[in-house]
Order: sequence, then C-alpha cells, then structure tokens
Amino acid sequence: MNFKDKNLIIFDFDGTLINSIPDLTLAVNKMLKHYSLHPLTIEQVTPYIGNGAKPLVRRALEYRTQDKQLPEPLLKEAFDIYLAAYKSAICIDTFMYPGVLETLIHLDKKGYDMAICTNKPYGFIKPILDSLEITKFFKCWIGEDSLAEKKPSAAPLLHLVKELNTTIEKSIMVGDSKNDILAAQNANMDSIGVSYGYNYNENIANYKPTLVVDEFVELQELF
Repeated sequence: MNFKDKNLIIFDFDGTLINSIPDLTLAVNKMLKHYSLHPLTIEQVTPYIGNGAKPLVRRALEYRTQDKQLPEPLLKEAFDIYLAAYKSAICIDTFMYPGVLETLIHLDKKGYDMAICTNKPYGFIKPILDSLEITKFFKCWIGEDSLAEKKPSAAPLLHLVKELNTTIEKSIMVGDSKNDILAAQNANMDSIGVSYGYNYNENIANYKPTLVVDEFVELQELF
C-alpha cells in the first residue's frame, strides 16, 4: 500500500510530530502547586492528553482532588494558570520524535503540501514550530480554538482541505490518537495511525486507521 496519489498530508502535533509531555507536565504541576496539590508524574499526565488543554487541566484537578464536581469558576481559574505556566516554558524539553525532521524534508522535496491539525491551543503551535525550526514545512495549522469544533469532528480536516484547495480523496490524516482517526473517518478521509504516541494508553489499531506505522520514518516509503 502507498499514498503517492495524495497531495495534502495533515499531521497531528503532540504525540505524532513532537513529544511535549515534559513541558505539559511542568505546566500542569505549576497549576496544581497553586492549589497546594501534589504534582503528577509524566506517566500520570500522559493519558490525559489529546482532547485539548481544558480537559487536561480538569482531569489533573479531578485526579488530585478526587472530586468530579469541580465548580466552573475554579476550572476557569486553573485553566488560566495552566496557560500562563505553559506560555512561559513552551518548548524547554519538547522534542521531535525520531525520523520526523528527515521525513519532513523528504516529503517537502517530493512536493506534498503539509498542514497541522491539533487539539492544542492555536497560539502555542507556531512558537513550538519556530523553536524546533520546522515552521517552513507547513502551509498552515489549526488548533482546538481555531474553529467551532475540534477533532474528532470532521470540521477541522474539511477546513484544511478547502483552505489548501484540494479534495478529501487527495488528502490524508496522520496521527497518534483516536481523535485523529475518528476525525478522518468522519470526513471520509484516509488515515495513518502512528503507534508510538499517547492515545490514552490505547492501541491505535483498535480504531481502524487505513494503515498503522510504528516509526515516523516509514512514511518515506508510503509517499
């Protein structure tokens, strides 16, 4: 199987191109410290990542307080504290997964358009791309707050297809999370699941992407 007939490759960000868990964990723990709560380990934070920043904050607070009925004003305050903490240390220990840079160079030389569709807040995407010096590879990107709906809705993928003047048939989604695969399925788009990401500690193959790869570099053989 190959996807050489595609012209647009849409990538998820966290868990697919980059591992940002160390910096996300640092921001979560700064938020928890504000409320005199014990910090979480990277292993504890990992399953909470994928639906966006607000669910991450809520899950961390619910776990530490053992309270599923936290008031909205508290959650809003905690979210603001988390955002400020993350903004101040957005790309300290974040790194690209093995093979990502070489593969982006390969795909760029092949002439594919590339975009990012993530449930990370939009304002954090470019600073990380700039820090890792890979901004030039992507035509555009959208975050969880770019549109009225986020993954697993098809809306972000359909928006990117339209924005980059192509078709569903000529586009493909690459991601580590069920949200990526479900969004692609909701858009009737092919998808590639990467097995090394976060995905709530679930096997990405369970969500039946078009294809599963274990290493990012495998994409060079598919495109």
